[in-house]
Amino acid sequence: MSGALVFAGTRVPAKIFVEHLEAGDALDDSLDGFPSVTRERAVAYRKMALEAAVSARTS
Repeated sequence: MSGALVFAGTRVPAKIFVEHLEAGDALDDSLDGFPSVTRERAVAYRKMALEAAVSARTS
């Protein structure tokens, strides 16, 4: 890979997952396209990203 952040144990870049969610795709629909990414990991990543975004806005 090019140093991109990927889901652990996969070659799926987190950026692609975020792009799907930003486009309005439902979480489960996004996961259908990436069977190597577990729902648990996707939910954890989404939570972490939201917390980081809120933290950045309040800093």
